[in-house]
Amino acid sequence: MAAEEGNLIACQHGQAALAARLLKRVSAGRTSSNLIFSPLSIHVALALMSAGAAEDTLDEILSLAGAPSRDDLEAFVKGVVVERVLADRSGIGGPSVAFACGSWTDKTLPLKPTYRDTVVGTYKGETWAVDFRNHPVESRREINAWVAKATRNLITEVLDPYSPSETLHVVANAIYFKAEWRSIFDKDDTVDEEFHLLDGSTVDDVPFMRRPWRFYQRIACHDGFRVLQLPYKSCEDDSSGYFSYKLRENLPEFSMCVFLPDEHDGLWGLVDKLTSRPEFLREHLPTRHVPVGKFRLPKFKLTYMASIRGVLQDVGLRLPFDRLLANMTEIVGDEESGAMQLCVDEVVHKAVVEMNEEGSEAAAVTVESDEELGFSLCDDYDVPRPEPEPTVDFVADHPFAFFIIEETSGTVVFAGHVIDPTKEE
Repeated sequence: MAAEEGNLIACQHGQAALAARLLKRVSAGRTSSNLIFSPLSIHVALALMSAGAAEDTLDEILSLAGAPSRDDLEAFVKGVVVERVLADRSGIGGPSVAFACGSWTDKTLPLKPTYRDTVVGTYKGETWAVDFRNHPVESRREINAWVAKATRNLITEVLDPYSPSETLHVVANAIYFKAEWRSIFDKDDTVDEEFHLLDGSTVDDVPFMRRPWRFYQRIACHDGFRVLQLPYKSCEDDSSGYFSYKLRENLPEFSMCVFLPDEHDGLWGLVDKLTSRPEFLREHLPTRHVPVGKFRLPKFKLTYMASIRGVLQDVGLRLPFDRLLANMTEIVGDEESGAMQLCVDEVVHKAVVEMNEEGSEAAAVTVESDEELGFSLCDDYDVPRPEPEPTVDFVADHPFAFFIIEETSGTVVFAGHVIDPTKEE
């Protein structure tokens, strides 16, 4: 039992390490535009990829995912991610969460039973046989329709139906997240102000959400930056508060964490710090509530879609994409034909997030395609203090990094940065 728990902790640390490496690499390619992506979705994509891999290819995937073994990675994704972090809590007033994964294979290629059992049993997914060879457009449209349903239509397309490709196998996972703030913002307090860009210019009329003077918030002040942690509501409060307290003890706790550099052009230096160690983010989260003075946080909606094949290759994943060396023989094959040699042709990632006075809505999808080739429980507004404390300002009027995290597991569900809140990309 101790060994199993240790292996789950190793997977958790591996997930945090992957999130840091991905943030550093993806941010490097988005220095002039906004960014939103889901490290968790990509980590699950690696787990799904590992289900079809063997030998050196499997070892390389597990190394990047930070997992001791494939069994440990599957146990972690099933027990921590699917059944806890991404379990829907909308029925009790908490976040509306949806996780889905699917595998589409050309009807001429029989899935191996062990692979099908992993997708369906471990990841609570579904498998389909489609006609990629003769009806590629219709097959890709079917996948896009599945993505749209899984993400509540926040993401409607991840595959171009008319893209010329000889794809024979596609694996996708989708995450949808929508939650209210534990203490929502008053729309009447929202004002338009200017936002300072990295080049020294400004954009006007940016809607900023505000808090009343001396409203208590989780804020930490560090050398060169400040961190705001906005908790999402985890369940409905009853009149006594007893029910919600007991319930919250066993519920995931989500929050948005905003890392704001002191300097207007300090974002990239802060990203370097954030990605220096996997533990950096968690170690610098606020530990208490403080009264706020000036408080402004911009509303924004961000979208990101790109191939992340190059990103994954840059952080160490090469064999699954190699047409000669990839060993993805655990996906398709039967006793008569034997195992078929596939490789991962492409990995597409798309994410969307919107933040406003009520809360946040976000979704992410990661798609792999193969070709046949050889916590705190106290309320923000009721923290007793023996005497008045100095107020802390938090004015996010210049570029910042943000994360949506699950606090008890340390899982980074979404990550990104805001360079210009008036732009969606």
